[in-house]
Amino acid sequence: MSRAVTLASSLSWVAFLVTLPLWMNDLYFLHVLIITGIFIVAAMSLNLLLGYTGQLSLGHVAFFGIGAYVSSLVSLGFEIHVWGETTVSLEPKPVWLAMLVAVMFAGLCGFMIGKISFKVRGAYFVIVSVSFAEVTRLVALNWLELTQGPMALNNIPYLKLGIPGVGQIDFIGKLPNYYLVLGVAILTYVIIRRLVRSRAGRAMIALRENEPLATSVGIDVTRFLVLATVVSAGLAGLAGAVYAHYVRIVDPDVFLFIYTVTMVIMVVTGGKGTLAGPIVGGLIFGILPEVLRGFEVMPEIQWVVYGVLMILIVYFLPEGIVPALRDAWRRWAGRSGTPPARPTVVVEAQP
Repeated sequence: MSRAVTLASSLSWVAFLVTLPLWMNDLYFLHVLIITGIFIVAAMSLNLLLGYTGQLSLGHVAFFGIGAYVSSLVSLGFEIHVWGETTVSLEPKPVWLAMLVAVMFAGLCGFMIGKISFKVRGAYFVIVSVSFAEVTRLVALNWLELTQGPMALNNIPYLKLGIPGVGQIDFIGKLPNYYLVLGVAILTYVIIRRLVRSRAGRAMIALRENEPLATSVGIDVTRFLVLATVVSAGLAGLAGAVYAHYVRIVDPDVFLFIYTVTMVIMVVTGGKGTLAGPIVGGLIFGILPEVLRGFEVMPEIQWVVYGVLMILIVYFLPEGIVPALRDAWRRWAGRSGTPPARPTVVVEAQP
């Protein structure tokens, strides 16, 4: 019965989101939904690392920015001088190929950072992740020949897809990009769901719950943490690539620390370690500032309400909105008189 209710609820939400642009005529609000959806994808990728392995990355925006820059550069083409008169050039490539390259490059960066940084834990990993994000920002700011620095990369081409029997679809404008972001969000959800419910996902959860115990039964800590980082970085890079080809201009501000903070807020308030948590948190804290923008007499009120609401959620719902709603539903349905305990994770020893 629970699975049937969950499936029906998921399909209802998908149907609502698919039909939303058909009856909503406000293009600005549609733009807000697109940007919110992009950051929900980034938040879901961060949740894989923070929620399912317990590793806090405050430099996650680096992978988002890398995806944006790599996809933009590959689609625009570039030429740089590497030594003397030696140059490296790349002709403009199709946008869909540029986005795939961005995902792979962001994943490769995640692999290298994971291999290096997971020799440390806790505050040391946070410092490494923040430092990596700052280095990428400085590279984007100062490598003028490649990134144009503060002058930004502009006129980034939009995505074009040729579908046999249908023709070419141009993702330019609000409506096509809305459905593109919705499709990417669903794809990201499916990938993360399949991963966390696999053997590798159970190993990640075991590491989060009790790393010494997980290690004692043969789980390779570095292997699974690096796997989580690679997938998380690749999906964040995908979000960055979609962002770049939607706004069609990218500058070093894409690496701002506030974007990482936004992702963390979406994950923590929605419910870290849950599939729906980043989505719920993202919708609330992505749309709320725009809803509160109507207070023209006191524009600052939107940030006051934003901060107060976040504090209240963290204080009264320390595990997040989704776990609280789930426990309330179970109590209401009569399945449990008290909030259910966290399920025990059984992990097989690695060969």
